[in-house]
Amino acid sequence: MLDVVGLGVTYTTAAAVLRIIDGVNFSLRAGEAAAVTGPSGSGKSTLLYALGGLEAPTDGTVRLNGQNPYELTADGLAAFRNLQIGFVFQDHCLLPQCTVLENVLLPTLVGTRDETAEMRARELLTQVGLGARIAHRPAQLSGGERQRAAIARALIREPRLVLCDEPTGNLDRDTADTVGELLQMLHERQQSVMLVVTHSERLAARFERQWRIERGRLVT
Repeated sequence: MLDVVGLGVTYTTAAAVLRIIDGVNFSLRAGEAAAVTGPSGSGKSTLLYALGGLEAPTDGTVRLNGQNPYELTADGLAAFRNLQIGFVFQDHCLLPQCTVLENVLLPTLVGTRDETAEMRARELLTQVGLGARIAHRPAQLSGGERQRAAIARALIREPRLVLCDEPTGNLDRDTADTVGELLQMLHERQQSVMLVVTHSERLAARFERQWRIERGRLVT
């Protein structure tokens, strides 16, 4: 379960104090998903970074299955992100020098050796329709194929929380529909908690819970 209580993120600049996230509260259970929409600059990405252990909130708490990642040491927080959280970004962020299979396996190279990782990676790549492309490099893939590889990489650790930041933002409508359907299908199979931030009302409509961020506040 993901529990968020009174979450706030404030930036202090020379000119002003900026309240980017303001008193956000919500809970999502395993198997639940939500989409968050809102205009550019409303705090959508900042919310994801705070939930994903990438940016400590100014106030409030984030707990994933009872654990507040910001109470961990720096090494503990890094391990928590690697094992418990999967990220899908607007840009696929694949390493150009690595094959598709190697890119998917990257999160498993940290920590204890996982003997089953390659088998799981191959299964995931088959599920996302890239079973015949595992030896290709990102430059040999279409935009949609790169994003599908990025989704497989996000799920390789079987994370409890999957965070998607504009996962279809760089794709044409038909490809975006395919990627959106894939995200929904894989989420239902893995029974993780998923939060998707997007400008696309079409993508948001795929998820049972839909929220908006307005001036840093979450409207459910």
